Amino acid sequence: MKEIDLAYRTLFAELVQRSLDASFETEFSTAGNFVRVPVKGRDYWYFEETQPKKSRKYVGPADDADIAKRVEAFQYIKDDLRSRRKLVSTLTREAGLMAPERFTGDIVEALANAGIFRLRGVLVGTVAFQTYGGLLGVKLPGTSLQTGDADFAQHYSISAEVDDSLPPIMEILQHVDPTFRAVPHRSDPARVTQFENASRYKVEFLTPNRGSDEYADHASPMPALGGASAQPLRFLDFLIHEPVRTVLLHRSGVPVIVPAPERYAIHKLIVASRRQTDANSVAKREKDVYQASLLIEALSVTRRLDNLGFAFEEAWNRGPAWRDAIEKGLRLLPEKRREAAKTIVKEALASIGVELEGFTKNGSTPKP
Repeated sequence: MKEIDLAYRTLFAELVQRSLDASFETEFSTAGNFVRVPVKGRDYWYFEETQPKKSRKYVGPADDADIAKRVEAFQYIKDDLRSRRKLVSTLTREAGLMAPERFTGDIVEALANAGIFRLRGVLVGTVAFQTYGGLLGVKLPGTSLQTGDADFAQHYSISAEVDDSLPPIMEILQHVDPTFRAVPHRSDPARVTQFENASRYKVEFLTPNRGSDEYADHASPMPALGGASAQPLRFLDFLIHEPVRTVLLHRSGVPVIVPAPERYAIHKLIVASRRQTDANSVAKREKDVYQASLLIEALSVTRRLDNLGFAFEEAWNRGPAWRDAIEKGLRLLPEKRREAAKTIVKEALASIGVELEGFTKNGSTPKP
């Protein structure tokens, strides 16, 4: 695995910034103003309009440097749609970075324009993985990037506290494809966490499990998700902690929020270890561990071992269940990739001066 040329890495960074700028230009009218509002001891930015009637829209934490910069420069932001489309074309055609399948891109763009990332939602799953080539500056194999769904996650606490909401999710999705329908939750038929179209393409909403595993059988109400609920999942809190901003290479670039790549890699090892043994689950499990190994390698190539070391230490120290899941995930890798991944993780831990009981300290060597 090699880094893409510096010129393309620079173009990608420029596209990320300009896409974020443009999202503010199109989402916030120049007739309104940004106001800083204290909530429970922390300041947040809201956008306030007085016409046709007074309204407030949640923007994000006041201590988010990217948002603060955009607020400060709001009056100078210009929409450069055509220019950004050329950047996207250059990055996909010349640099070889992966663009999402067009329908997936339209779905993410529709939800982004509706405000899901403004409301601190996080794009997860393989669609998020598709952004890591540009984010890390490497070319990832296209075979690891195929998907038939789009998944979004949000913390319940954020959904309950932002005092804002997306428009009705069904309206957003049916604007892209009128065949979308709500899929009643298996245990809570009155709630919906998943939507599906006539081609069986799925859009699902997830949230970290806030209690024991028994809560996974119930949908969690999410006040900010436009009438949708969310499926609680274990380990998801680790995945979406301190997510990062990047861009999906679709049309003129869609600014998104995704998990940090080192957390995605470790989370995929854990998820793979918990898959069932039916044919569909086995295929997903193989994709999980392949994506994890690719990101571990990419983090090494791009000299981000510290990030990997700190995330791995955090996950390992969360307890025996986490350690068992990580080791099982590593055992699912083919031997060559398994040994390479273990070597890189040990180098990452060494880079931050950490020895982990049962992994580096005792020379853990998971067997197939």
